[in-house]
Amino acid sequence: MNKEGLNRTSNIVEDPTQETESPLRVNVDVLKQRLIEQKRKEKVKRTIILSTVVVSLGALTVLTY
Repeated sequence: MNKEGLNRTSNIVEDPTQETESPLRVNVDVLKQRLIEQKRKEKVKRTIILSTVVVSLGALTVLTY
């Protein structure tokens, strides 16, 4: 390796003005969509659990008679 290559890479690392700072922007529509999807998944989970409980109770009732 030559010394010039090492000097160039060290200059880039040490020079903070060359770092690009991306602005911190948040797309609200994307966050709203994620929240809606998360709520939908939770609703599906609750529905599955409730229907499983109801079907189990119905099956137990039928088996006891």
